[in-house]
Amino acid sequence: MGSITTDPPEPVTPSLFVGAGPDSDLASAKPERLKRGQLSLPGVVASTLANIAPAMSFYFGFALIAYTAGVASPLTIIAAMIAVIFVGNTLAQFSRLTPSTGSWVSFIGKGLGPVAATMTAAVYVLGLMPGAASLMGIQGGWLSDIFQKYCHVDVPWQLLSVVLALIVYFLVARGVSLSTKAAGALFAFEVAILTVVCVWILIADRGHLLLTPFEPSHLASGWKGLGLGFPLAIYMFIGWENSAALAEETNQPRKNIPKAIFSSIGFMALFYIFLSYATVVGSNYNANTLGNATVPFITVAQPILGGAIILAYLAGFTSIMSSVIAAVNAQSRVVFSAGREGMLPSFLGRVSKKHRTPSVALGAYLLVGTAIALWWGWSMNTVTFYDESATLCVIPIILIYFVVNASLIAYTWKRPDRSVWKHTVLPVLGIAAIAFPFYELVKPGQPTPYDLFPYVTLVFVAVALVHALLLRRRDPKLAEKVGSLVADEE
Repeated sequence: MGSITTDPPEPVTPSLFVGAGPDSDLASAKPERLKRGQLSLPGVVASTLANIAPAMSFYFGFALIAYTAGVASPLTIIAAMIAVIFVGNTLAQFSRLTPSTGSWVSFIGKGLGPVAATMTAAVYVLGLMPGAASLMGIQGGWLSDIFQKYCHVDVPWQLLSVVLALIVYFLVARGVSLSTKAAGALFAFEVAILTVVCVWILIADRGHLLLTPFEPSHLASGWKGLGLGFPLAIYMFIGWENSAALAEETNQPRKNIPKAIFSSIGFMALFYIFLSYATVVGSNYNANTLGNATVPFITVAQPILGGAIILAYLAGFTSIMSSVIAAVNAQSRVVFSAGREGMLPSFLGRVSKKHRTPSVALGAYLLVGTAIALWWGWSMNTVTFYDESATLCVIPIILIYFVVNASLIAYTWKRPDRSVWKHTVLPVLGIAAIAFPFYELVKPGQPTPYDLFPYVTLVFVAVALVHALLLRRRDPKLAEKVGSLVADEE
């Protein structure tokens, strides 16, 4: 994996580096910008949907949702959709007012100041790394399973994860347009396969199509059953927010980024409901069949598809790969922006001269994510590792959801164009909607290692606070830099 960053660093134009100081030539130099206008609305939507990765998210997330909610598990997804829409409004409103590659970090800085923004940058990076590791591990693990099942060849997932990470780096480092087309093609394949399989299931069971999955009376353990799977349903949508990080490379970002956010959430919600309904129908409305399966969709599809089940396995692999490509593109750009504006080490804010991509941040994301996957998940089943590392990632991400909602209220409070509904009521509803899944993730009594994750998150926050306070003292001009680079302005 070391080959990702072994090329000698390319010469760069000085930018807003940490520690440049008010009298430094670097401090007054023009910051580096990404290549403009590479993505249209369809491109941003494709990248966002690829990042959400419905096959991957549904395969590995629906089992627990079905176990807790039973036959009416589609209701859990509908509830999660509503919560995500509230938070999506906040990101969309910020993107209309001040679009930025910095996304969460820049938006929180606009509303709550440089210390909050710097803390967000640090928490985002620390929380992001387990999430990156979950993707690095599962991409090698799923491909290893395919080789073993269909080729009868035992290839270590660790080796496959490293090779796939190198392939992804080659794609994303060459430009967001090329890598987005690749992610979009992989996404289109998985959606086509999943749609065909679901239609096949529904046709096979066409005499037993009922509305039972949408009736609250069929929730296992009542509304408590819905609540237990709610955090994981929220996690299945994660990736919707990555549209905002592509603002600097998108045509008309103030118009297209909000459209991409809402259309991505809407499409994915409908698709998840379709997938969950078909899976419940295919199980003959049997909650035990759903809850006891490692991957319910595969379990239900196997007897119907027979040998063609390989298509579902391939859809899972293309889903993982498209998610990795899109996640690296979007999430590394938030890290890049924070480095460019002085909140993280300055080398992360470097841009490739040839392709105008954040090559160092891209390489760092893949390198660290793969290293954590190899260290943490070496002797584990990759699905188990995915569940654990993804859960550790989602706790700090939901914390950021809280803060960005509060930031929108603060940022728009005295603006003449303030909308009480869009800029106050909906953010408050967003905070309320994610409070429950957050509590379910951090409440006492979780099984090990999940019981440790809230404390790990507290460590992330403490480290971020110390980092932010020290940086504010070191760089008195930090407040001028945070959020200063608006995507469609020079």
